[in-house]
Amino acid sequence: MKYPAIQNYIDGKFVSASTSKTMDVISPLDGNHLSTVPMSSDSDLDKAVKAAQAAFPSWSKTPIKERVQVFFRYKYLLEKNLKELAELCSEENGKTYGESVAEIEKCIELTEFATSLPQLITGELLEVSKGVECRTEHVPLGVVASIVPFNFPSMVPNWTIPNAIALGNCMIIKPSEKVPLSCGRLAGLLKEAGLPDGVFNIVHGDVDIVNAICDHPDIEAVSFVGSTKVAKIVYQRATSNYKRCLSLGGAKNHLMVLPDAIPEMTAQNVAASMSGCAGQRCMAASAMIGVGDVDPIIAKICDEARKIIPGENLGAVINKESQQRIERYITEAENDGAKILVDGRNTKVSGKENGTYVGPTVIDYVTPQMSVAREEIFGPVISIMRTKTVDEALSIENANPYGNAASVFTQNGGMARYIIDKASAGMIGVNVGVPVPREPFSFGGWNESKFGVGDITGKSSIEFWTKLKKSTIKWNAEAGVNWMS
Repeated sequence: MKYPAIQNYIDGKFVSASTSKTMDVISPLDGNHLSTVPMSSDSDLDKAVKAAQAAFPSWSKTPIKERVQVFFRYKYLLEKNLKELAELCSEENGKTYGESVAEIEKCIELTEFATSLPQLITGELLEVSKGVECRTEHVPLGVVASIVPFNFPSMVPNWTIPNAIALGNCMIIKPSEKVPLSCGRLAGLLKEAGLPDGVFNIVHGDVDIVNAICDHPDIEAVSFVGSTKVAKIVYQRATSNYKRCLSLGGAKNHLMVLPDAIPEMTAQNVAASMSGCAGQRCMAASAMIGVGDVDPIIAKICDEARKIIPGENLGAVINKESQQRIERYITEAENDGAKILVDGRNTKVSGKENGTYVGPTVIDYVTPQMSVAREEIFGPVISIMRTKTVDEALSIENANPYGNAASVFTQNGGMARYIIDKASAGMIGVNVGVPVPREPFSFGGWNESKFGVGDITGKSSIEFWTKLKKSTIKWNAEAGVNWMS
């Protein structure tokens, strides 16, 4: 075991869980045993909540201009420790070192945005009648929780940590049990940056802790990122307990490629979108719709896919179960009549034979009824469907139940605008394979990719992590009394 046994982080200290039940943490890169993670109990969560409650009065009353000073220092520490954080991310998640560096750089951008929050929550003041003022201010909620997935061990936690805490809340985070190491390192950096004890806490575990978070009477809001199946359950359970909840689910993102698309740019973007982070991201392109004659572009996509080498510029998928599930999808598509143009099954990396790799896979002549066209595969696989018209392509895109992202590759501005207007997705790309907005724009999809109102990132996250207090004030008696006062 490379690292010591993982512990919870409560009230500024790493502490053992109350149960002896643990799970092994295995590196997808090579199968090495990294550590063990505890399956905490409800009592462990309750300790974290009590620590957060004790810290909340002081932290919430600290002026926001002072609170964000912690995140100026935290940003510096992320930059200073970038290499270490990226190596840890790669080791526990399986993505390449370069992808892990990009993940930490995104954490830095997210933190940078949080430092700007004092300029964004100044509130409003208006004299609504002679001598009468109305004022609004953003007030923190209290203790909030964030449940995060395995595919971005540092970035998704940092979607919520800087904003929620800078806005005055105290937080409990539940990392994925598959990648628990990075969150612990982030806790250390936050403490080094001067965050008071109890403001940030980590409770490790499995579904039992997720349920306990949804049920705990003293947790005011819950954010979740993961599969749609679980996102629905978390949203229903948390809101049934009268909590705020924003639950982000899975996706089936469609890239529409038109005949006038620039071949080289399109091929590079499509291949990168389908294979980046081994396809384990909810913004990955997993379905492509070729409109008209796009055979030359498909040929170039295959050429680009063959340049993607597992163990070099393609990372591992998270575990053996995922590897087997992805390969089953490919085999099923082949059995259903699709044509495998680039086959990533049975991939082994020399020197890392125990790693869990799937090579880049391009499947052509897929029909909308096939499982590879309908379901989230979460691997480096793209399924190509063909249509004669843009409206046919849009009907396929609109029929899919998800709604995270859609992209079009074309040089026709009018056609791009038409697709932007018609596609049923929250994030749209034009000649961009992964249309993730940059800060201050928020991340978030539509349909079965998102449950709840608002956002947990960007400027609009202020509404989720705070509540509005409205004051109406009159000092001068001579203003008199009327229907407005």
